[in-house]
Amino acid sequence: GLAWVEHIENGKHTLEQIPSESLKVGDIVVVGAGDTILVDGHIVWGEALVNQISMTGEATPVQKSKGDKVLSGTIAQEGKIKIWAESVGTQTAMSRIKHYIEETLVQKSNQELNASKMADSLVPITLGLSLLSYVLTRDLTRSASVLQADYSCALKLTTPVTFKSAISSAGKDGIIVKGAQSLESLQEAEVFVFDKTGTLTKGDLEVLDVYVFHKDWDKEMVLNLAASIEEHYFHPVAQAVVKAAKDREFKHFHHDEVTFIVAQGVKSEIDGKRVVIGSRHFLEDDECINFHSHNAEIQKILESGEMPLFIGYGKELLGMILLKDHLRENAKIALKRLRKSGVKEIIMLTGDTEQKASRIAKDLEINRYYAELLPTQKAEILENIMQEGKKVAFVGDGINDAHALIRADIGIGMHKGADIAKASADVVLLRDDIEAVAEARELGIACLQKVQRGFKITVGVNSMILMLASLGKLNPIQTAFMHNGTTIMLLLNALRRIHLKKY
Repeated sequence: GLAWVEHIENGKHTLEQIPSESLKVGDIVVVGAGDTILVDGHIVWGEALVNQISMTGEATPVQKSKGDKVLSGTIAQEGKIKIWAESVGTQTAMSRIKHYIEETLVQKSNQELNASKMADSLVPITLGLSLLSYVLTRDLTRSASVLQADYSCALKLTTPVTFKSAISSAGKDGIIVKGAQSLESLQEAEVFVFDKTGTLTKGDLEVLDVYVFHKDWDKEMVLNLAASIEEHYFHPVAQAVVKAAKDREFKHFHHDEVTFIVAQGVKSEIDGKRVVIGSRHFLEDDECINFHSHNAEIQKILESGEMPLFIGYGKELLGMILLKDHLRENAKIALKRLRKSGVKEIIMLTGDTEQKASRIAKDLEINRYYAELLPTQKAEILENIMQEGKKVAFVGDGINDAHALIRADIGIGMHKGADIAKASADVVLLRDDIEAVAEARELGIACLQKVQRGFKITVGVNSMILMLASLGKLNPIQTAFMHNGTTIMLLLNALRRIHLKKY
């Protein structure tokens, strides 16, 4: 792409448009509304609303101003900024992700490397037998027959073809597997970690009820106030609030500009009074709104375990909205299939309350869960799980999951996940179905079993041909025909689509 760079000479500011490949560290890059940011760096002038969904998965545009860091691949939706370029070209975050994807596509699995090593180690045996045959019989024809029977063709060709065929089969079933190593890691994973929202649940929230803590307000007014602010925000919570208000004759409150605080909430002003909507931590600790007089009532409401959204107005707690997230109908079946395929432990990570997390874990027969987590804590928990020494698969929808997807032994990105998740994951689901996770695992197992069967057949059949050739029972043409015929049969078998065994 092209970038605008600012030059300052003798106090004069001039702009020059140059290709992004020509950018250098220290350049001042000018970005306007609608432009894609092409460098990683810090803002030195101006303000902008930056859409970071492609990099962080956050649907909410974030207000950025002087001193804030910005990433390549994000978009300035509104405003104008000047960025001091810290990373350019191949060093930017976007380029590193692209490089990561390219690397995974050419990775060789351990099985392929083992097949190649085995084939190479068997070459001296073939040569040795050929030489021994000639020394003992002085028959060049018999010696040539032995040389025709080699293990390399079948071993080196059928293993990668089996993997490529399995990856193609997965693609037809709506599962993108980035390379043979990813397929192998699927089979080796002993622990599956799910970030609950958007994986075990649909991620589509619904407003259950509205509670009011102020005598001058009613439920409709509180819901309409929340929806008026939240309609500028594309997070599932915001969309659920706006939908509920529209279902009940939405009456809009006129408000000032809305500010988004990532993973906390939103705030604005109406008639000079501040409106804050978000978590209890955000309202009580950051905005100093008093919860004490309503504590008992709030605790009773939260016994249901559903998700609360608090609304403050003019430094007072106005009300709360309770939201419900629905479990996927086939989540239980998917987890059962994973267990039957040999997965030793299933772990759930969630920001839900302890009560709700406990109920879901019991419902889905989940071994271990971590509740009331902030998005930033999920990667830390994953690190702790990985330190237990088992092979770990992480399943996420991309909202703050990119690090965990890369860090896990195998990362699985859900269909509706953010672009960064799809770039970071080893496996990407093209259909919105939790059972596709179990299918991917079963496919990995089936592929490895097919490879191992191919190993045994290759070594067994070629050893028999080699023995017959050494004993003079086969001439060179017969040996070549049997050896190459076996290789072609094994290749045709490797190309056959894998039909999954339903566990």
